[in-house]
Amino acid sequence: MQKRAMQGNSLLKGRLRASAWGRFVFFFGVIVLSFVFGACSKFQPGIGYNKNYQPDQPIPFDHSVHAGQYQIKCQYCHNQVERSKHSNIPALSTCMNCHIQVKTDSPFIAKIREAYEKNTSIEWVRVHMLPDHVQFNHSAHVQKGVSCNTCHGAVDTMKTVYQFTDLSMGWCINCHRQPENKAPLNCTTCHQ
Repeated sequence: MQKRAMQGNSLLKGRLRASAWGRFVFFFGVIVLSFVFGACSKFQPGIGYNKNYQPDQPIPFDHSVHAGQYQIKCQYCHNQVERSKHSNIPALSTCMNCHIQVKTDSPFIAKIREAYEKNTSIEWVRVHMLPDHVQFNHSAHVQKGVSCNTCHGAVDTMKTVYQFTDLSMGWCINCHRQPENKAPLNCTTCHQ
């Protein structure tokens, strides 16, 4: 009987060592992966909470000049937000509405003009990202009077746009819970 108890104890100790080793390997793997993905985050952030993510763009577009100094409304360039679930990157023709005459000597405007004339696009880097299982409807928010700054911050002061908030589920739900917003709280509003 005592021999069985001793065998049982050694089995238990072996399992505990194995599970401790498993936890170590798991956490070490997580740390290594964080460093790997952290190093790559300049190019592509992970899905999740990318607060303050600010990628370099192919052309430095200064929102503080366009939306701030010249007070161009967000919807002038991002003209799909009032009628589409998704916002849009402005068409080059929108840029050329002004830049056919304004700041034509800029090398950056020359790149836009060249792409426009060749009917190609500029490969902008997405700043705000949500996981695929989240459905966000821009038009529903704009039509309810939600200001762009609520989610995107004071873009009119940003030289380079960055992700102002983490856009987490908790952050969104806290806004939906405000009685004055009269926003739905059921799961299928965002997860379809």
